[in-house]
Parts: sequence; C-alpha cells; structure tokens
Amino acid sequence: MTSSTPPPGTPAANAGPLAGIRILDMATVIAAPFSATLCADLGAEVVKLELPDGSDSLRTLAPVKDGNALYWKVTNRGKRGITLDVRKPEGRELFLRLLPQFDVLVENFRTGTMDRWGLDLATLHAVNPRLTVLRLTGFGQTGPYAQRPGFARIFEAMSGFAHLTGEADGSPQHMNYPLGDVVAGLFGAFSIASAMAERGRRPDLPGREIDLSATEAMLRLLEPLAVEFEQLGEVRQRAGTRATYTAPSNMYKTSDKVWVTVVGSSESIFRRICEAMGRPELLDDPRFTTNPDRLRHLDALDGIIASWCAAQSFESLAAALSRHEVPFSKVYGIDDVLADPHFQAREAIIRLPDPDLGSVPAPCVVPRFSGSPSPVPRSGPGVGEHNGEVFAALGLDGAELQRLKDARVI
Repeated sequence: MTSSTPPPGTPAANAGPLAGIRILDMATVIAAPFSATLCADLGAEVVKLELPDGSDSLRTLAPVKDGNALYWKVTNRGKRGITLDVRKPEGRELFLRLLPQFDVLVENFRTGTMDRWGLDLATLHAVNPRLTVLRLTGFGQTGPYAQRPGFARIFEAMSGFAHLTGEADGSPQHMNYPLGDVVAGLFGAFSIASAMAERGRRPDLPGREIDLSATEAMLRLLEPLAVEFEQLGEVRQRAGTRATYTAPSNMYKTSDKVWVTVVGSSESIFRRICEAMGRPELLDDPRFTTNPDRLRHLDALDGIIASWCAAQSFESLAAALSRHEVPFSKVYGIDDVLADPHFQAREAIIRLPDPDLGSVPAPCVVPRFSGSPSPVPRSGPGVGEHNGEVFAALGLDGAELQRLKDARVI
C-alpha cells in the first residue's frame, strides 16, 4: 500500500481478495471503468474521478430513464465519486496531491493526452513511485495507430471478430452490445490484479505502466486463427450460428418458435443426440462416424436435426434432450434470465442500493470466493457525490471546496 491508513471518511474496505487495494479511476465510458468496477467487486476501494460538468458519455448512453443514467449506475457500481478538472493548474495540483493515497491509476485517454496535461509517467511516479498506471486504449501506446480513437466496434472489426459473426452469405455483423469494451475491461482487471500480486511478492519494485490495447484483447480471444491460416492456408469464415470446428453445434427452432442451442461436440454426446431423436441408424452412417466426417457433411446433419426440432414443441424437445443428457438451452432473453430458478437460487442477479430508484438489478459479483461473502455494492455515484469526504482528506475545508467548485475545478 502507498499509505498505511485510509484517509478520513473512507468506508471500511470490503471483504474480498483485493481488499486494501486503492484505485483512482479517471477513465471514461465503459472499457477501463469496467476494469476498476471488477476490482471493486472483489474488495478494492475505487474512487471515480470525472469532469465537474458530468460530461462522461456513459451518463447519456442508453438506457436512461427520467434523467437517471442506468448504464452508469451499474457499470460504476461500488465506487465513490469525485469531480476534478486535471487540465486546469489547480486541478492538476490537487490530482498530484491525491495520487499518493492510491495504488493504481486507471486512464483511457488517447496516447499522449496525459503527457500534454503535464501528467506524464515521470511526473506521476515523482509523487508516487509505486503507482501502477493502467492505460487502456484502442491500439496501445506504440505503433502507427497509437493516436487513433477507439470504440468497441472498431476493436471487434479489426481483431477479426466481426468477420466471424453473421450468416455465411451475408455481411459481417456486430452484436447489439459493446463486447469489445467489456472484453478489454476484463483484461484490465486481470492486469491490475496481476500487478498487485507481483507487488505483494516484490514490494521493492517501482510502479508499473500497463499498456493494454483493446484491439489486442479481442485478438487474444481468437487464439487458433493465426496458426490455422499459417499452417492450413485457411481464413475462417462466417457460418451463421453453426460451429465449423465441431458438429453438431447450432441453433434450431421448435414448432412453437423457440430457439434452442444444441451442442454435440464429442462422440458420446452425438450418440445421445441420435438416441434422443430416435435415429440410432445415424450412428452407422459413414457420413457421421467421426467429427471430421460430420463436418464434411454438415448440411445434411444440420438438416436432420433442424427437421426434428421443428416438428415438436420446446417442452417436448427439452424433455427428450434432458432425458438423454444432451447439452442444450433455450436462447434466453434477459426476461428468461430473471425468471430462471437456477439463477434465482444462486442470486445471480442482485439489487444495488440506489438513492434515486431505491435499488436496481445487476449481475452478481463473479467469481465467488469461499470464506468471503460476496458484497452488495451500491450503484454508481452521482456527479461529485463524495467530493467533501475525499478532498477533506487533503485538508480542504468547506470554503475552499466552494471556491474550487465556483472556479469549475471540482
């Protein structure tokens, strides 16, 4: 830790494996703030820093209800909130006074932006030599694209992910959710935890700079594509909802219009699918003997399974697949998630206390650690909600805070 005791007004640290770690999150929108939120879920104390005008675009990104930024409330959960304009001289001075209280700084500005504000790495480490700085950008701190702006759909397109999404004879597709942002956020949280684990072993080490490219994070997920291209000369293509590496594995529609995903990626499961369909003769069909055989005759196999699914209701289909222990699921909407008894039993959706709406639903803390009950964080903070208590730790009184507010420094 950079300080042995938390400043006055700091709430007791949450239980969790990251308890005692203090993070200053000055990032915007989704990806990098999600990194800090995941750490807060696991016990880190996180202070969210934003501009005094509350102009972070996550505050206006849908969904919004009656002026309440619902996205902000869940994505910045478990954090205290302050405002500070670090671009102004007084704001920069306050920022540097704050830094010694923190172990980690999270930022996502375009490469070189912090330097232009007089907050280059040398300056940050001059006031806190052990500070870990997570820099999450679209393309990293080096390379010809380092100055480019980045958004989730750009990461998805340039990594090759969008190329795999969509029907075989249609256009590439994006999903209706910024997947590239949350994937980068996962890597960011992993990076922070890794840096803190290293520091636990080597407390003498100076602070780290973590250069996280969101596009590289997406690319990292697509592990076999490069070797597939080099060794086989194949560029993997879109295949709709099919998998082209194992069969059967696809989505099928029932007679009552329910979409179901069915996975048979081993010989034993394929056998059970045939038994569930009442088609044991397929096991002796040379087209379907092995997974490579099934992939070569994918159209025929998918046609057989699709016809079987289309001839019965979801209830009867689910009964047959369950009886034969075939992996399957209805394709859930969020309404199905909320109604599912398994998710209810595990409290997979929790309610965050919220000053405006009473409480709001959000996913639970993941994963669960034995011996450490999962906390229930409150929703994301209001603009400058905790200015008083955080800046009071620097010795600023009410009159000084009001002066800084009037000057739009905080």
